[in-house]
Amino acid sequence: MARIILYGISNCDTTRKAMALLKKNKVDFSFHDYKLEGISEKKLAHWCDQLGWETIFNKRSTTWRELGEAEQNKAVNQSAAIKLMMANNSIIKRPVIEIANRLLVGYNEDEIKRAIK
Repeated sequence: MARIILYGISNCDTTRKAMALLKKNKVDFSFHDYKLEGISEKKLAHWCDQLGWETIFNKRSTTWRELGEAEQNKAVNQSAAIKLMMANNSIIKRPVIEIANRLLVGYNEDEIKRAIK
């Protein structure tokens, strides 16, 4: 099976659910915690190019809600969104799972199970 990398934050419930699902299914994966390890602009741009920045950018997050209106108003395109995600990595949807050439964003148990079979 292709190398699997799960990106997220260790104290995030959906990240932990995804990790538990992978472990339960005996899937070998590595975990990248953006709070500890950061995330590169190149990686975010790649994800956004694949799925669109609106898919990667989490406007439901507490961090997003805590930003001032002026900061929120900057999220108008991919470049601006990447800058905000670099500065506030909790705004990146979680988890993001890279499996070969596939990219899964958010926790969807059925989708994850299909991808790891």
